[in-house]
This record gives sequence, C-alpha cells and structure tokens, in this order.
Amino acid sequence: MNYIQSSLLEAQKTLNTFIEDPKNVALIDQAVNTFAGSFKNNGRVFSCGNGGSMCDSLHFAEELTGRYRKNRAPLPATGISEAGHITCIANDFGFEYIFSRFVEAWGQKGDVLLAISTSGNSANVIKAVEVAKAKGMKVVGLLGKDGGKLKMMVDVPLIIDSPITDRIQEVHIKCIHIFIEGIERQLFPENY
Repeated sequence: MNYIQSSLLEAQKTLNTFIEDPKNVALIDQAVNTFAGSFKNNGRVFSCGNGGSMCDSLHFAEELTGRYRKNRAPLPATGISEAGHITCIANDFGFEYIFSRFVEAWGQKGDVLLAISTSGNSANVIKAVEVAKAKGMKVVGLLGKDGGKLKMMVDVPLIIDSPITDRIQEVHIKCIHIFIEGIERQLFPENY
C-alpha cells in the first residue's frame, strides 16, 4: 500500500509546486485568452503530442468540438492524430514531420497550436511549432521538466517542474480542463 500513498503524495506535491508559482496562473490566463481570441476571430485550434500527450491533445480537441459542462455551439479544434496521415508522413518523410506537415497544410495566421511535450524536446512537436510560428500562428506549450527547447519557442510556456512524466501529465490535464472552462466562460458566458 505504500506505493499508492506515495503516488498520491507525489501528485499533490507536483500540483502544489505548480500552484505556488504565481506566474503559472498568469500563464494559464494568457493561454485561455490566446485560444478564446482565436475563436472570436474565426480561428481554429490544433493540438499535438506523443503517446499520453497525444491522448491529452485529443481530449482537449473533443471537449471543444463537444462540450465541457453545458451544451453550447461546437468550436473548431483538431487533435492531430489521423492514422492515415501519420503513417503516410512517417513513411514518406520521417516521424519528425507527422505534426508539422499537418500544420503546414491546415494552419493559418490567427490559428493556435497547443504543443504538448513532457520533455520539451520532442522533435516532431518542435517542427510543428516552427511551422506554426512561420505561418503567424500563436503557440501554447504544455511542457515538463525544465521546458526543454520548446520553452523558448512557444508564446505561452506552461512548464510542470517535475522529472516524472506521469506527474507532468496529471498537471497538464488539469491545465487543459482550466483552458476549456476559461474558453467557455469567455465565449459562452450565459453558461456560467
């Protein structure tokens, strides 16, 4: 049973460390304003990540196209995950291009990319950010450890200061839920 309590306490410590840094609250607010501002101007949101971070990117997108707590109009969001696209690009160009080619095809100035990387150094996420920035898109980063290379590349770097991937992902999903609630509060205030 010790590992269970240890895991819960570790999660609590990681979240408390994140909460105790006031810049993180300001960065979440900045991220919410970035997403909502794009939607208000007919922009779209794309999201990407690998493994569990891909699952988080999909969770973010489906909450936007679906709903969070109350019914409302869907918002244009896509988690980059289509198997045909990924296997085609990985086979023909290389795995590091699976997200960037999608952003190159669909992204436009005024859109936003949510880039998720627990290390901050995922090569395919870095390439997607490079393409997004070249297109005039804003980029919100959900990062971990020390933020890696991505911390200097994204517009809004939310860094979970932990060496443990699952602890980082647990705070990432909390941030994602706050993003969605904040977006809904701005775009659908009648629901709150």
